[in-house]
Amino acid sequence: MAEREAEHSDDAAVINRAGVAALLQALVDSGHHLVGPTVRDGAIIYTDITGLTDLPQGWTDRQAGGSYRLERRGDAALFGYAATPQSWKRFLHLPTVRLWRAERTDDGFAISEAPEPARKIALIAARACDLQAIAIQDRVLQGGRYPDPGYAARRRDIFVVAVNCGSAGGTCFCVSMQTGPRVRSGFDLALTELIDGDRHEFLVEVGSPGGAALLAQLPRRRAGGDDVAAAAAVVARTAAAMGRAMPRPADVPALLRRNLEHPRWEAVADRCLSCANCTMVCPTCFCTSVEDTISLDGRTAERVQRWDSCFTMDFSHVHGGSVRASPRSRYRQWMTHKLSTWWEQFGTSGCVGCGRCITWCPVGIDITEEVAAIAASDGAGGARGTP
Repeated sequence: MAEREAEHSDDAAVINRAGVAALLQALVDSGHHLVGPTVRDGAIIYTDITGLTDLPQGWTDRQAGGSYRLERRGDAALFGYAATPQSWKRFLHLPTVRLWRAERTDDGFAISEAPEPARKIALIAARACDLQAIAIQDRVLQGGRYPDPGYAARRRDIFVVAVNCGSAGGTCFCVSMQTGPRVRSGFDLALTELIDGDRHEFLVEVGSPGGAALLAQLPRRRAGGDDVAAAAAVVARTAAAMGRAMPRPADVPALLRRNLEHPRWEAVADRCLSCANCTMVCPTCFCTSVEDTISLDGRTAERVQRWDSCFTMDFSHVHGGSVRASPRSRYRQWMTHKLSTWWEQFGTSGCVGCGRCITWCPVGIDITEEVAAIAASDGAGGARGTP
C-alpha cells in the first residue's frame, strides 16, 4: 500500500460507473477479496462484497448523538454517506483471535498455533479519517519493539481504494483533527464521486505503483482542469458541512492534564452507561484481553484474544480490586488517553474525528461537547487537578 502523499496530479483520470465495476472486477481477478460498503440490517456496513451491485447506491445516512438512520438520496451516488457503524479495524485487528490450542494425546499433549488466513484483501471506499486510524494502529500494533505478528500478516498485500468524502455526517469533525475529508496518503487509488445533473463520474488519483498499474487496465479518460476543480469543490463543500468541531485541538492535551478533577467528569459519569460502545466503534482503540477455556471432557484447551474496553470493570482489575471502579474514572481514562496521553505514547492524537463514538453512544455523550465544557471554565475558576 502507498505511503507517499498524493496531490491532484498529471496521472489523474476519470472513469464512469462501468469503470468502477471494471476496477472491482480487476481486483477480484488479481486474487483480492473485496471488503466494502453495503446496506444490511438498516445500516451501511463494511463486509465482503462481490462487485458494483453490492454498493449502497442511492443511500445516505443521518447521524446525531445517539441516532443513526438511513435515507434515500435523490441521486444514484455510490458513496453518498458518512462514517459507517464499523471501521476497518475489525478486518485488521480482529475482534477474536485464537492464539493457540492444546489437545491431549496418548503420550502427553500437542499445542498448535492458529494459522493466519491467507487472504489478499482490497478495502473499498476507505475514508480519510479511517486511513489515518489505520496508520495509528500500524504504529501501535506493528511499529514498536514487539509487533503483533497477526496484525502484521493481515496488513500485507492489502490494496486500498479510498474515497474522498462527498457527504459529512452530523457527528463528523475530521477537519478539526486535520484528518479529512480529503485522503492524502495510505491508499493505492482514490476516487472522488462527481455528480451533476446527468453526469456521474469519478476522478481517480494514484497513490502507489500498484494503483497506477491497475488504473492502466481500466476504461478511462485523462482528467482535465475542470474535473480536478469539480473534485476539489466536492471536498470543500464537505469540509464546510462538518457536524461537529473539536475546540482548540492543539491545546487539548494540556487542557485535560490541568483538569483531572474537573466537575464535568462527574456530570458525564451520571449519563455514561459504561456500555463500551464508544471503544468498540472507535477505529483506533486497540485494547484486548485473553481468555483461557477448557473443554468439558478436559481433552482440549484454547487461549483466545478478544477486544476489551477500558470501560469494563475487570479491565483494570489488579490484586485487591479495580483501579478504575467508577464510571467517572473510566470515562476520564478513555478521553484523556485518546486526546492527551496518546500523544506521549504514539506521537499523534488517538482521535481521528470520525464521530462514531457520538453517534453510537446510547445516551448521546459527545466528546467534543465534553472538551468544550472543560475548556469553557479552564483558567476561570474551573476545578483543576495535578498538572
